[in-house]
Amino acid sequence: MAINNLAIALVHYPVYNKHREVVTSALTNLDQHDIARSAKTFGLDRFYIVTPSEEQRKLAERISGHWQQGWGADYNPDRRQALDIVRVVTSVATAVEDFQNGFSKQVKRVVTGATQRHGSIPLASFRELLDENEQPYLLMLGTGWGLADECFSSADIILDPIAGYGLYNHLSVRSAAAIMLDRIRGI
Repeated sequence: MAINNLAIALVHYPVYNKHREVVTSALTNLDQHDIARSAKTFGLDRFYIVTPSEEQRKLAERISGHWQQGWGADYNPDRRQALDIVRVVTSVATAVEDFQNGFSKQVKRVVTGATQRHGSIPLASFRELLDENEQPYLLMLGTGWGLADECFSSADIILDPIAGYGLYNHLSVRSAAAIMLDRIRGI
């Protein structure tokens, strides 16, 4: 198994807002920090932040930069290691293109959301796919109110949503990322 055949992308466009309009959502400091830390913990070496907004990309770079050099890097070397894997890109296509480097097989797009979709597979089945070949996979998570339908229609794999105890299902994306990474890369 190639440990780094999985990368994760936090997609800020195209996503829905609460009115089901396709928008660019805002970057959050907590998502950037926490998903980077989870990704690094579970052996990933790339975490993409996807946003077409130049201002949001600059903010993401500034947040990572603070912890990668100077006072922030000295104060918290563990956070520096996590934020070293962050790559800020303008589009999902750019993330796929960047992740493709070093792989002979085409990157497969993997998506999920909070609702069950036809043709989705369990996380355990995806874990088996990761373990059995050196196929690269980009796991895309949506911000706002979830990935737009176009992400699902262009996906190679759709994962089952994380199921809770009852009907309520509205995890933060950073919590969902941590749970998913544990289930597909945890020991």
